[in-house]
Amino acid sequence: MLVMFKVKNFMSFKDEAILDLRATSYVQHPSHLLRGNEKYNLLKTVALYGANASGKSNFISAMYFFEKYIFSQFIGNKESDPLEQAKQLRYDLEPFALSKEKNKVSEFDIIFVRNKKQFQYGFECTNEAVVNEWYYIDDKKVYERTGSTVTYGAKYTGLLSSYNKIPSERLYISVLEYFLEDEAKKAILGDFVDFFQQEYNVYSEILFESTVKGVAGIVGYSPRIISNRKFREKVELYLRAIDIGIKRLDIQTETTTNERTGKKKKTKVIRTVHDVYDDAGNVVGEQTFDLPQESSGTLRFFAFIQNVIEMTSHGGVFIVDELSARLHPLLTKMIVDIFSSKENTKAQLIFTTHDVSLLNKDQFRRDEVVFIDKDNRGESKLYALSDLRVREDASFSKDYLQGKYGAIPIFNFEIMNGGDLNG
Repeated sequence: MLVMFKVKNFMSFKDEAILDLRATSYVQHPSHLLRGNEKYNLLKTVALYGANASGKSNFISAMYFFEKYIFSQFIGNKESDPLEQAKQLRYDLEPFALSKEKNKVSEFDIIFVRNKKQFQYGFECTNEAVVNEWYYIDDKKVYERTGSTVTYGAKYTGLLSSYNKIPSERLYISVLEYFLEDEAKKAILGDFVDFFQQEYNVYSEILFESTVKGVAGIVGYSPRIISNRKFREKVELYLRAIDIGIKRLDIQTETTTNERTGKKKKTKVIRTVHDVYDDAGNVVGEQTFDLPQESSGTLRFFAFIQNVIEMTSHGGVFIVDELSARLHPLLTKMIVDIFSSKENTKAQLIFTTHDVSLLNKDQFRRDEVVFIDKDNRGESKLYALSDLRVREDASFSKDYLQGKYGAIPIFNFEIMNGGDLNG
């Protein structure tokens, strides 16, 4: 479960921005909370609101970059020397650019809970090097790294101190992932790696747009759709519930031929099944459709609901840019309600949206609503509704649209009136 994520000097975030999922002392909506540990409860949902270009997608990009930066160093050719691999590492890091004094160092930090242990990990880096790095388990230092110098917590000195050769381009955690023996690796890194591989899921709008109308095999679906009938039936249940005409999913084995080699290959193909009606409204047959024939909104819901089922069943953090894009507001509400419900005891949802129909006291606690605003210097700031001391019975959406909370578009009518808007 995610406790906190921090970013500094990345894209439009010049100063540090902290998304804190620790619940406040509000008593409203107790079912919206997960038990983090004996010290705090965690929010199940967080909605990020803000104007276009305020920095909402940039924050999601920071969460995606953080994971990518770490695991691009983990995944490599185990037969080659990782110190040599490190020389090839380069990243598309984008520090804040709208400042006279340029700062090349960006900072990322995360706190999460897994298997009743709290982990904190972070680093400062440039496009060329790792500047600082830190790793704590249950508030006890595993290691801290400054440049090429590493210090260790008392409990971990014996295990780690021999692995002290660190190229400037490489994270120390990736060096440990490569060199540690299996038992030590599992003890120190097992839950860390599992959290990102099994629980931390960033769903980028940009990535979705590039695949939603692509080849059927690219349209996102879990392998469990094919292999697990009960899972498929749950997905089908939700598809029928939203009344888009899909009766069920059809799984067929088809043989394809490679045009270049002539080799034949059997693949599983997913299609949607719709009823066919006569003029009197009677069902007279069925018609199947390839996935790309469905609307982009249907495909988006199809992709999302699989993740929702997976994560609410097994645990996870679902991080979505523009959750409500191409979805009817009631479908967005359905997804949010699934995460907020008392039946969900394992999963969290973090999403950006412009959908103000959700912005009310019946849907969210005040600490579940976060705003991202950009000032006239191009700097994005992040703050929660709970930071503004808003009353419990306030009209969140009305007050937001009236500008009481900030994070809304500001129109310069002098520019509009001074220009020729007609041509």
